[in-house]
Amino acid sequence: MNNQEIVQQLWNESNVLRDDGISSQDYLTELTYLLFLKMSKEQEQEDQIPSQYRWDELVKREGLDLQKFYRQLLLDLGDAEKN
Repeated sequence: MNNQEIVQQLWNESNVLRDDGISSQDYLTELTYLLFLKMSKEQEQEDQIPSQYRWDELVKREGLDLQKFYRQLLLDLGDAEKN
């Protein structure tokens, strides 16, 4: 996937989130975390990310399980005491 395709995909996802009533402030943070995880995977620099929260663990999930997992991922990675 090239840069232009990534940007287009992000805009597509942003439109979906905005249509669901989520503010740009809210989804910008979440999309940033997703990009960080994905780029860490692609650049083989995941060593600072706990193994249970790496990209491969995220993409294994679907539906409600994915939502719960992602929510916990954000809470845990954002908690300075756990890192």
